[in-house]
Formats: sequence, structure tokens, C-alpha cells
Amino acid sequence: MPPNLHLLAAAGITALLLVAPSSAAKNPQFREAPAFRNGKECSKSQWSNKDAVHDNATIHIAMTLDYSTPYLRGSVAGVLSVLQHSTCPENTVFHFLATLHHHPHLRRTITTTFPYLNFHLYPFNPTTVNHLISFSIRRALDQPLNYARIYLPDLLPPAVTRIIYLDSDLIVIDDIAKLWRINLNSRVLGAPEYCHANFSHYFTSRFWKSPPFSTVFKGRNPCYFNTGVMVIDLTKWRAHGYTEKLEYWMRIQKRYRIYELGSLPPFLLVFAGNVEGVEHRWNQHGLGGDNLEGLCRDLHPGPVSLLHWSGKGKPWLRLDAKKACTLDYLWEPYDLFRHEYLFSDC
Repeated sequence: MPPNLHLLAAAGITALLLVAPSSAAKNPQFREAPAFRNGKECSKSQWSNKDAVHDNATIHIAMTLDYSTPYLRGSVAGVLSVLQHSTCPENTVFHFLATLHHHPHLRRTITTTFPYLNFHLYPFNPTTVNHLISFSIRRALDQPLNYARIYLPDLLPPAVTRIIYLDSDLIVIDDIAKLWRINLNSRVLGAPEYCHANFSHYFTSRFWKSPPFSTVFKGRNPCYFNTGVMVIDLTKWRAHGYTEKLEYWMRIQKRYRIYELGSLPPFLLVFAGNVEGVEHRWNQHGLGGDNLEGLCRDLHPGPVSLLHWSGKGKPWLRLDAKKACTLDYLWEPYDLFRHEYLFSDC
């Protein structure tokens, strides 16, 4: 081959290698998941979003979907994990929140990846919350979709009276029906609590030195809980206006800078000390390390039903970079992402 052709070929291959990952990020491709069917003991779900009829046999799960970031890969793995370990997977309805202009791409992706999935897409307008977001210690925490969970009661139909909210960086390795059936008693929200954590770290010194702020916890025994896994009574949430209460603290934050960490602190301010405790097995969180370095971490002691890569390190990124942590290999079997950029996935 003449020298100039060598140069042209090399340039062409380089261009393909540079363009392909970017193109794939914009148009992610996933392998089709198997069809998961109900066991014989399952009652048939009668849920219909069109008729919006409440149905006791149906499990409702809410997640956000972001077509423009690698988090979609995590969401797909999360959905697969729920279905794979469910006794009654056909009774599970997914409620996905996403920006409206991504809906056509997301609908195509979901229907080709999960042809049998019962799901609904809801438009989330970033302008709803943009003016309330304050910068935090990690850019990913400042994205509007990270705050969409605050508006679930407004976006979902009234017939959805209870929801499990799941983040996009986790997998479920147990029957999600066990989490669905927990008794919230009089609480609005249920989640695993971690009362050994130093609660003061989640707020600035200005917060603790200002009685109008710090006294919000008076008469409460606040404990840390992770907002990536929550069971929510939407009826009580709507009746008591908890969306407005969360927005109130976000406005305070914009003016006084009372915390550093994204959407978590408003939930702590509103709910901590009034959360129905859930077994820790349902949120083995922190597997992504801290929010700055994202170093490898081990599991907490005890049984495991859900693995959560909260923190900076995400399993798909570490696996692709050949720098995986040991626990990342537990996530890998749920990864449906097509890795081939230059060749078809046969």
C-alpha cells in the first residue's frame, strides 16, 4: 500500500474509534432481555394506566431515565435485576421519569430491550427545579433528574398510592415484593436508616450555629438514610404537601448555603427522625466509594437484597476501564449494553 494510503487508512480508523463511542453514547444499544413470567401463585395484575385503577396485586416502581448519560446503562441493569428475581415479574409496573425530548429514544430503547415490560413514561421538565438547585460537591448530583423524585406524587396518576423509588446505580438480588409489602405504619416514607452515621456532617457549620435552622430536628431522633431506595406512601405525601416542604429547604439553601450534598439534605431535613426503618439488606449502599475519589468498598455486615453503587465510582465505568472493584463483578451479569462499536453484536 502506498504511504499516503497508509496515512489515510490510519486516519480513517482513528476517526472511527474517536467517533464511535460518542455515537454509541448518544444512541445506546442493548441486548434484548429474556421474557420473565409470573409464578403459578401470582394473582394477575389488573393495572391500567389509561383507566388509572388501583390494584393490590401490582407493584409500582419509579426510576429516572437519562438518555444523554451512561446512567441509562445502570437503569437497564437495575430493571433486569428486578425482573429476574421477582416471583411475579408481570405484576411489576415501572414508572419512568425523563425529559420530554428524550421520550421517543427512550421508548424505543425500552421496548426493544424489554419487549414484555409494563411501563409508563412521564415527562419531567428541568425548569421545574433548575432555579432551586445549588451546586454541590459533585457535578452529577446537580442534574435536574436527580431531583425528579421530589415530584413523583405530582407526575404519577392518583391511582398510584404507593411507590418504590430506585436509583439508577443499583441491582436487586431478592424478590422486590418483600420490600413492597413492608408496613409503613403511620409514616410517609420507609428506608433503611443508619443511626451510627455522624448526622452533623450532612450540614454546614452555619446550619448548626443558626437556631432557626438547627432546631428543625427538635423532638426528633434524626438518622441518615439514603434516598436511592425509598418506599413512599404517595397519598399521605400529596395530602401533607411534602413536595413544597422539600422545595422550602432548597430555597433556604440557595440563600444561606446550609449543606453541600445535592438532593439528600432536603430529605433529611423533612423526614429524618420520622422514617419507617427498613432492613439494611435493602440498601447496601456506598459501593461507589465517596463522592470525591470513589475508591473500592466492601459490603456492610449482614444479608444482602440490594447492592447500591452510590458514590462517585460506577461499576460500568470501572469495568470498561479495566479497573473494576471486586463487587463490580456482581453487577456485570445484569449489564445488557452492547460493547461493540465497529462490529455488530451477533
